[in-house]
Amino acid sequence: MGKILAIANQKGGVGKTTTSINLAAGLGILEKKILLVDADPQANASSGLGYDTNKENKGTYRLLEHSIAVKDAISKTSIPNLDIITSNIDLVASEIELVDKPKREYMLQKALISIKNDYDFIIIDCAPSLGLITLNALVSADSVIIPIQCEYFALEGLGKLLNTIKSVQKIHNKNLSIEGLLLTMYDTRLRLSNQVVEEVQKHFGKMVFKTIIQRNTTLGEAPSYGKDIISYDASSRGAKNYLSLATEIIKKNKL
Repeated sequence: MGKILAIANQKGGVGKTTTSINLAAGLGILEKKILLVDADPQANASSGLGYDTNKENKGTYRLLEHSIAVKDAISKTSIPNLDIITSNIDLVASEIELVDKPKREYMLQKALISIKNDYDFIIIDCAPSLGLITLNALVSADSVIIPIQCEYFALEGLGKLLNTIKSVQKIHNKNLSIEGLLLTMYDTRLRLSNQVVEEVQKHFGKMVFKTIIQRNTTLGEAPSYGKDIISYDASSRGAKNYLSLATEIIKKNKL
């Protein structure tokens, strides 16, 4: 039985796409079959894996409007065991076009249901908003990974996201759970980073992943080469962090 993980936080710049790409790659390298769904109109997960988003026209947008079968929307990547459904700027239109459609919150779930068991994990990279596309991702998902950067405004907006998850559980998807809170951009030298880690762990306890993603230059460089961090520099701290996170998720799900 496959599991769908949405990676969500309405704040931008917290490491959602970095986590989506590198967690997917890490799980693939650890021999799990993975599908990465780019559900962000900025399409950074697609371009970060080397896809020209201006030429991609068979991805998430067409899937949400059901003008393409899900199997036709999937592309292979160069990473072992990793497939992708790409995105492009057209996805912006979905926020408007879906509004008048019946069961508009269930469009992505309806599209993914037939292939769910073909994969160990389906990872959805959400946009930095709580709009209709992110709502579709949360309705489709079994659980949510919430990246939180180790910076001053780390917990700002987290309450709003947790309330959104609660209302999705209540109205659309009673089985939705929180897979974990992931601390990102951690800098060992900064007292503030350590304070944020302590505060998040104190408030949320076992909900916080043991793995912490450290601030790492190569994590920022890899997408400009269209590569995940492990393909780009397997010996880097970022690669080790994301392989550690992948291992933690495999153990948690007893796979």
